[in-house]
Parts: sequence; C-alpha cells; structure tokens
Amino acid sequence: ERGFAERAAQAKALAERTAQLSATARGDSGLMEVTVGPNGQITDLRLDEEIRRQPAATTARQILSTVRAAQRALLQQVEDVASETVGADSATGKAVLGSLSARLSVDDEEPMS
Repeated sequence: ERGFAERAAQAKALAERTAQLSATARGDSGLMEVTVGPNGQITDLRLDEEIRRQPAATTARQILSTVRAAQRALLQQVEDVASETVGADSATGKAVLGSLSARLSVDDEEPMS
C-alpha cells in the first residue's frame, strides 16, 4: 500500500537524519563546552585552563548543567527532524521523542548544593 511505503520512507529518513545529529552547549561561565552525540552521549568536553581556579564541586555542577543544556538542544533538533519527516505528533514521532527524552532525563531539576 502506498500509505505504508510512504510512512516507512519517512521513518527511514527520520532515523538517518537523527543518527547524524549532535548538539553543543557552552557553560554559563564560558569555561567549558560540551558536545553530545545522537543518543545524548558526551562526544566532546572542552575545559578552559581557568577552570582550575574554582572548586571541583563547582566545576562538576557546571559540567552536569552544560551536558543537560546540550541534551536539551539535541532533543529540540530531534523534534525538528521528526516534524519535518514523520510529524512530531505522529505515533512514530512521539515514540522517538519520548524514548530519547526518557533516556536523557533532561527535565530533571538540577540538584541544589
């Protein structure tokens, strides 16, 4: 059926395009930059030498916050690609976005310390 073939082609396009995505976020202090790959995994972490001047606990919190920011940016990119291919409100789009969002837990509040 033509409808099935079209949906299958759209799902394939979604998978191919999202597999190529990455997102980068820069920390508020400007002392770090984090890049995440298509599954939200850290693929690059850059730290400015000035970061040594602050407590390790501060650096750790900033890294986690920056990772979450990069993951949120990735999730937005995936949502955009889903909208352009299968439709973000389609069952496939919702499943892909829901799965990635659950794996990343980007909606978690940042711990206070």
